[in-house]
Amino acid sequence: MIRDKSPSKTKDAPKKAAKGVTTVARPSFRRERALIKRGVWPVAGCDEAGRGPLAGPVVAAAVILDPDRIPRGIDDSKRLTAEEREKLFDKICATAQVSVAVASPARIDRDNILRASLWALKRAVVALPEAPRHVFVDGRDRLDTACDCDAVIGGDGIVLSIAAASIIAKVTRDRLMCALAQDCPGYGFEQHKGYAVPEHLDALDRLGPSVHHRSFFAPVVAAREKHMPWTVERERDLFSAEVEVDVQVEVPAEINASTGL
Repeated sequence: MIRDKSPSKTKDAPKKAAKGVTTVARPSFRRERALIKRGVWPVAGCDEAGRGPLAGPVVAAAVILDPDRIPRGIDDSKRLTAEEREKLFDKICATAQVSVAVASPARIDRDNILRASLWALKRAVVALPEAPRHVFVDGRDRLDTACDCDAVIGGDGIVLSIAAASIIAKVTRDRLMCALAQDCPGYGFEQHKGYAVPEHLDALDRLGPSVHHRSFFAPVVAAREKHMPWTVERERDLFSAEVEVDVQVEVPAEINASTGL
């Protein structure tokens, strides 16, 4: 009798992902460790939360993880539940160097959302307890920092330090929006955190903008036109009756009679 000596298909074979399910790799500390081996340390990761909302600030965070005390479970904040983010927030703050900077709606109105975000990110890096020798930032834009800086597109899902910063920024901003909800009830900031969901758009239409809204985002402009039209600057209509047009026509001093005029 010949026995099958092939490995068991149930015990030893690696488990395959369920059909139709895509597994997403968690961010790693690989880039940070590569710099450590070259003698470059500290290394910071930074990210922001709140570029897209109609209300509230942009919050930026910078984090220098301790290589010997990295909390387990760090991931892109968008892939975590609110409860998971809160737990990791406490663990990161307890084991890493952390700083936060905020760009207010007034700064966003003045500088535009991209410049305000980059300003806050740089401020967060500068505010770290220890000056980093290298910075990883999420996105396309490098920061004007005193040390080397690498911009990593999708960095919150690739670089562990950036992922940690994304959690700090997200939790901090969510807490701020809950505080603003008490200051301006009726908008539902505690629920949607200022994003343009139907409930928020409906509140804007009913109540008009608050002092925490970003004045030049399109839905806010529409609400201002409805509730506070005097605050909306309009371009002057060149063909309106209010505009006087001075037309000068040169008339020849002499007209030839033979022309019949």
